[in-house]
Amino acid sequence: MVLTAVPSARARGVHRFGTSDFWRPIDFLHRRGSQPVDASSIAVFRIAFGIVALVAIIRFFAYGWIDQLYVEPLHHFSYVDYEWVRAWPAPWMHLHFGALGALSVAIILGWHARVSLLLFAVGFTYIELIDKTTYLNHYYFMTLAALLLVFIPHDRAWSLDAGRGNSFGWTPAWTVWALRTQIALVYCFAGFAKLNHDWIVNAAPLRFWLPQHAHLPIVGPLLDETWVAYAFSWAGAAFDLTIVAWLLWGRSRPLAFAVLIVFHLITGQLFMIGVFPYMMIAASLVFFSPEWPRRLLARLRNRRSMRPGSLPIQPTSSMPSMLGRIGVAIAITILAVQVVVPLRHYFYPGPVQWNEEGYRFSWRVLLTEKVGHVEYLVTDADGRSWVESPVMYVSPLQAERMTTQPDLILATAHLIRDHHTRQGRRVTVNADAFVSFNGRAVQRLIDPEVDLASEPQGIGPKPWILPPPD
Repeated sequence: MVLTAVPSARARGVHRFGTSDFWRPIDFLHRRGSQPVDASSIAVFRIAFGIVALVAIIRFFAYGWIDQLYVEPLHHFSYVDYEWVRAWPAPWMHLHFGALGALSVAIILGWHARVSLLLFAVGFTYIELIDKTTYLNHYYFMTLAALLLVFIPHDRAWSLDAGRGNSFGWTPAWTVWALRTQIALVYCFAGFAKLNHDWIVNAAPLRFWLPQHAHLPIVGPLLDETWVAYAFSWAGAAFDLTIVAWLLWGRSRPLAFAVLIVFHLITGQLFMIGVFPYMMIAASLVFFSPEWPRRLLARLRNRRSMRPGSLPIQPTSSMPSMLGRIGVAIAITILAVQVVVPLRHYFYPGPVQWNEEGYRFSWRVLLTEKVGHVEYLVTDADGRSWVESPVMYVSPLQAERMTTQPDLILATAHLIRDHHTRQGRRVTVNADAFVSFNGRAVQRLIDPEVDLASEPQGIGPKPWILPPPD
């Protein structure tokens, strides 16, 4: 009898689900991500997030923004498919923000932190969905960070939850890398967006913004110099594009973090961008070694630094489970979505600085100086025409922000149409819209011959947006 060697399933190219080479990269990521690391840096991130969130909520009360942005306006610019989101009437809107402040305190203390973070994320997202004119990049980052923390075991150190018997002192390595990746996306896309002609060649808009601070002592006269605007523009692009690499390299990390602090403090002082600088400073601490808070406390207490084996470590499985593989696949999918969304403006015709299609949620920070003016020509079925101003329908702040954004100009035209429809009149609404951006001459933004009342709202390209100036 002749025995013939039978090739293995792998040699024959037969792969079973769950054991094939398809899973090898995912298994590798799972094993590396499951390695235990100190949980104290994640706890610091949670505490810092809660503090910044609390400060942001206090600012809403202190500056009267709750009434100005949500209670007083008669209409709000809703996101497509989220028209059902409506602002609470007073005083419920104030109670909503008060609840967010209380949740921020719970996050800081680590008291039912996961539930608190989930409720905060939902409540804060609700606020952001009410009106597109209130969109800010750092509020978007706060929403993403809160959602990310919901799935991260951040309650294993320095939390009231840990005091109830959940203090393991360690966390999987993927939790640290997930937060680092989220921060890296912000910096990298902000830097990538700065690689445009206006920012690099024309030093715009900094060439127009910096001279406004010429009154400052000592540095004021320098801010009026053109070469300083170019230096700030190039340095800003270089910082955003490279800071993550410098933070990841252990030797350059302390100096890079010092530069990061100076950079954000300067931008925060010059451009008044709220809590964003402090959010990024606090969040970037996660790039340090995971055990840095414990080592720092040990030094402050004149004790010997923590030894590597002093934390209780839970052994990790050498063979990832199917649930673990699915988790890695989901994480990769979420990462892919966050990469695609900021790049979606390439699917629209024309520059995003002009048409703003794909501008939101793309980390385009302080890139454009735009000034606009809009009036509407309303014509009824009898041929009678008259001019209406946006301030007849929206608040002065909303009117100021909508004049440069085509989708909001369209939404205002629909408000005008709906108002006259309720009065029993059928009307056409044409926009007389002019915009100047980054120092260019004023030019029409919207085709004045198009009846915006009949144009649909959506995420598709808007052919009625005129080409930008050369």
